[in-house]
Amino acid sequence: MSATQELPGWTHTYSGKVRDLYTPDPAHPVGRAALDTHGDVVLVVASDRISAYDHVLSPGVPDKGVVLTRLSLWWFEQLADLVPNHVVSAVAPDVPAAVLGRGMVCRRLEMFPVECVARGYLTGSGLVEYRASGAVTGIPLPPGLVDGSRLPAPIFTPATKAELGEHDENVSLDVVAAQLGAQTATTLRDLTLAVYDRAEGIARERGVILADTKLEFGTDPVTGRVTLGDEVLTPDSSRFWPADAWEPGHAQPSYDKQFVRDWLTSPGSGWDRASDAPPPALPADVVDRTRARYLEAFERLTGRALG
Repeated sequence: MSATQELPGWTHTYSGKVRDLYTPDPAHPVGRAALDTHGDVVLVVASDRISAYDHVLSPGVPDKGVVLTRLSLWWFEQLADLVPNHVVSAVAPDVPAAVLGRGMVCRRLEMFPVECVARGYLTGSGLVEYRASGAVTGIPLPPGLVDGSRLPAPIFTPATKAELGEHDENVSLDVVAAQLGAQTATTLRDLTLAVYDRAEGIARERGVILADTKLEFGTDPVTGRVTLGDEVLTPDSSRFWPADAWEPGHAQPSYDKQFVRDWLTSPGSGWDRASDAPPPALPADVVDRTRARYLEAFERLTGRALG
């Protein structure tokens, strides 16, 4: 994982696969100003790192962090009447110049320890479960569905959060209810499906299918409201497919890091996924093609050039 940036007034506290987290330094004028202006906040910076199969790869994908941040900000605007979000500011001087475009100052939330997943189409781990049991996280589905099939109605299929390098585990709504309480579990389900329904319609108008998406929620300690956090509806957290190429029965072309996954599992990479060896460096053409897919997703969904 690449070294994090030094940002005057902010202290690096955590790095995930893609994002770096900073807290204000109260001893520094910049940090003190952030605390005085916004209260208990964090700076979330999306890097250009890319991960696959629970490994952070090298090199990164240029502009990926900007795409993730700007697309999240755009979606937060589209969803503002459905659910509050954690963003306080994404502009200077709140966001340091060195990470402008990739950083968001956000309210600190008390996060729920669950990934909130909505699926409108059958693929990925949901397809694996369906083939084994005819259901996904205990939700029975009609027989005869194939990879890429549209579901009769979107379903909520939560997952437990895994540590860095580990797999999330799909669980039932009952498991979430036992952990967080029935009312909270129902609220998370209803908000997740409402967000998916809104976003699926917006994406479809732009010729894009939103197959599934993963959301994270927390409680705002000031308002007490369930609030949408982290990123939202990006190619890292969602499966976006070109609508004009949708054809159930096989894997769909997608606006994400599929080029990276395909190369890693090809003979050309020479990498054994089952081994303990780290993946090899990505070739330039794989990086370039992946960057192009992220940019295309941003431009098709928002109608804007990254600029």
